Amino acid sequence: MDHEASETTLRFVGTATTLLDLGPFTVLTDPNFLHQGQRAYLGKGLFSRRLTEPALQPEDLPRLDGVLLSHLHGDHFDRVARRALDRSLPVWTTPAAARRLGKWGFTESAGMSTWESVELERDGWRLRITSVPGVHGPGLARFLLPSVMGSVLELSRPDDSPDAGRPFRLYVSGDTLYRPWLREVVERCGPLDAAVVHLGGTRVLGLTVTMDDRQGVDLVRLLGPAVTVPVHHDDYGVFRSPLSDFVSRHAEADLAGTLRLVERGATVDLGNPARSNPEP
Repeated sequence: MDHEASETTLRFVGTATTLLDLGPFTVLTDPNFLHQGQRAYLGKGLFSRRLTEPALQPEDLPRLDGVLLSHLHGDHFDRVARRALDRSLPVWTTPAAARRLGKWGFTESAGMSTWESVELERDGWRLRITSVPGVHGPGLARFLLPSVMGSVLELSRPDDSPDAGRPFRLYVSGDTLYRPWLREVVERCGPLDAAVVHLGGTRVLGLTVTMDDRQGVDLVRLLGPAVTVPVHHDDYGVFRSPLSDFVSRHAEADLAGTLRLVERGATVDLGNPARSNPEP
């Protein structure tokens, strides 16, 4: 399957904030625009100071089709986003986050249950966004943390395109921990062309609540994406697992897919013309 770079790209803003250009659609993920040195609220009276500067601010954003929000934590939807984003934008998120956003005036917030989908259409292109499972904390700690969702974004070309083929599928992990039952993502949605993986090994009150290098590699092995783009790994003091550890472990694992690293402000192609995932 050949996808030109302009059809499926990711621009990295910082933390888990990206701009996804998928065909004619542009989606902003997990908007976090706090400046270096400012503190993000993580709930339960906990804060973490930002160590990096985001590549963009809300006034720099292009026209958006919507916002994909994995969960409502201050390093994923901050006070800058709350103040500056267009409140009529669709926000696809968990039901709990949608309720809170609605109280803040985001009138098009859509709470999505697991495996629920929404579709966008433009000029014959279709983008389907499906909420997939995730868990933010181990054991009983998951009840102290906000619910989290992963997402699969499925881009279909116009039917009359000579190379319409099957859809391009992108998985965005959200702040989930690795669990073997995440295999259901590919069993239900189909093979993945790319995955955006939230890492960092976030430690809160002695607990690891996002994937570290080991869990990240386990997830890549489990789901088998053709391209993996790691994000959410060095922006806050609570992140304890550096990207370099993930890169080393990924190389040692000799995984079949391609690892693509992206600096803040840079753009990476999510397509992989060297590999095509056939339908099962």
